[in-house]
Amino acid sequence: MTDTRALAARALAEVALAGASLREVSARAMPALADSRDRALLMALLSEGARWWLRFDAALDRLLTQPLRRREPAVHALLVLGLVQLDVLRLDAYAAVAATVEAVRALGRPHLAGLVNAVLRRWQREGDGLRAALDAVPATRHAHPAWLVEALVRDWPDAAERVLAADNAEPPLMLRVNRRRANRAAFIERLRMDGWTAEPHAWLADAVKLPHSTDVTRLPGFAEGLFAVQDGAAQVAADLLAVRDGERVLDACAAPGGKACHVLERADVALVALEADAVRARRIDQNLARLGLTAAVVVGDAGAPQDWWDGRPFDRILIDAPCSATGVLRRRPDVRLHRRASDLPALVATQRRILDALWPLLAPGGRLVYATCAVLRAENEGVVAPFLAAHADARARPFDLPTGQAAAVGWQILPGDDDLDGMYYAVLDKVP
Repeated sequence: MTDTRALAARALAEVALAGASLREVSARAMPALADSRDRALLMALLSEGARWWLRFDAALDRLLTQPLRRREPAVHALLVLGLVQLDVLRLDAYAAVAATVEAVRALGRPHLAGLVNAVLRRWQREGDGLRAALDAVPATRHAHPAWLVEALVRDWPDAAERVLAADNAEPPLMLRVNRRRANRAAFIERLRMDGWTAEPHAWLADAVKLPHSTDVTRLPGFAEGLFAVQDGAAQVAADLLAVRDGERVLDACAAPGGKACHVLERADVALVALEADAVRARRIDQNLARLGLTAAVVVGDAGAPQDWWDGRPFDRILIDAPCSATGVLRRRPDVRLHRRASDLPALVATQRRILDALWPLLAPGGRLVYATCAVLRAENEGVVAPFLAAHADARARPFDLPTGQAAAVGWQILPGDDDLDGMYYAVLDKVP
């Protein structure tokens, strides 16, 4: 029988110490567990372990005289998970400690069982003082890398604490009703009849909000393609693009296809979904098929249109640019472990290259929406403002949203604004 905590420790060590993707590691680990309760525990341990790693990893430096990160990475991860069980998941302390000690034996390290027990017992005895020391430093208080804390304070001084707290809060499950196959009110009623708590979003026309994440394949209407999973901040893209029947639309950097599908649900358009990664492009095809939609899925580099463009201009272009993903840390907690400040110059260069390359493909009088799921100004207005200065035929269209705030150019939704993810948008019109 597989020990859930040992399995989680091995997986978390891969994510936090070897740079693996939480999503991929979770997918590999899950089939080892048959019981739904064990699977739920595994997901909670991995998600919260990644979210709070930077706090409890630092705590272990205070609790251990000999670091284990390199010598025994899985045991180090198991200790992090032990602290997560005690402080975050609030499991029964006696049971959590006993099960964690047993897990070290399942890892094949029985000689370290006494050490694991001693560390967790010490945390229970000295926890107040240790927590106070960790809380005194913003990076360990909020479990964010120091460079990102500094960047948030620099870019959003009045909102930085709120953003850091929102990154560690449980996000709601947000669905997008496929209006070609379902009515939102009727879909919500169907959910409620099946015992689910659901409500319409206050100002997003297609959004339905559930308080907690779940296996969406269990929700009524999934197989029928009545809905897709998409945070409300991402659903704003279709509103800003404002497509009309008969138009030709490009969704650049389109995988997994959420925004492309939303556009197709809104109007009868000829849509090209462009994605550089062939594996990720297959996810677009899968989502289109489930929702009953049709698009031309093209594998290609958005920054090199000469390799895939047929020469016909587009009436609308959506650039969902590759970015730091600093707006979605509450849903992708491992990003905070993998992203580095040194990544930003290359990301900004890619963003600028894509925007410059795709602008000539937009028809005169057309509209381009530039979007990122980032909250750092360098990737957002820092990309769009210089572009506008260099292109006389580009005009920023003013707009506002019910939440978030105006940026120097465009609009920024910060994590937690109206319980949404962080997203940046700019709308550019091409002067005829």
